Amino acid sequence: MTPAELAASCGSLLTAPDGNFTGAELEGLPDAVQRYFQRAIEPGTPRARTALIRMSGRLRIGRWLPFRGSEVLTPHRGFVWWARTAGIISGSDRYVDGVGELEWKLVGLVRVMHASGGDVSRSTAARAAAEAVWLPTSLLPRFGVEWAALDADHIEARYAIDDQPMHVRYELTDEGHIRSVVFDRWGDPDSTGRWGRWPFGGEFTSHATFNGVTVPDEGRLGWHYGTDRWADGEFFRYRITDLSLHPG
Repeated sequence: MTPAELAASCGSLLTAPDGNFTGAELEGLPDAVQRYFQRAIEPGTPRARTALIRMSGRLRIGRWLPFRGSEVLTPHRGFVWWARTAGIISGSDRYVDGVGELEWKLVGLVRVMHASGGDVSRSTAARAAAEAVWLPTSLLPRFGVEWAALDADHIEARYAIDDQPMHVRYELTDEGHIRSVVFDRWGDPDSTGRWGRWPFGGEFTSHATFNGVTVPDEGRLGWHYGTDRWADGEFFRYRITDLSLHPG
């Protein structure tokens, strides 16, 4: 499924840009935060709130399997991610209109996974916060994001997705690119039936520019980032192959 085809099926997520970015709106922000935005958004870029993304990579579902996927991402409202794994399993993860759901089928017929309910909704909403790094224009203060600099290389964004507060911490490279992300995400990473907040995040190994925004185009993400359980919690390795701002 192409990003355009996916977008046609989830119109409630599509949000128009709010004018074009200028460096003037960074005045008053901490130096480290300004350094990030100056690297991430070129002057004149539409202040987009929705991105259409195409990616590939590997998912760990017991073992590492290849995938190809497309996504509509509006970080403050949600996302729809469609993918095909190992050539025969396809489905989607989503958070739309306050509701999260996972639905995956074998050869499009046999359900192999389904999850929904309040816990899933809370967890998928937080996923949208993790993926906001792929749309830096959505993290501008005008969209309700409060920024703080913890030191010269660590910054924190605070905002809400629906009624859920998000406190997301980023480590920057010397150039101002995001090196890693971490925050407490609602989930059940060990499949115990006991949901709670656990460290979630990952690190980025490459950055690329698409239509005026520079984003981490390669990296790996998962549960327990920053702890001695990271090797067990990592489950997603990706490479963005195309990213466009809506409307394209």
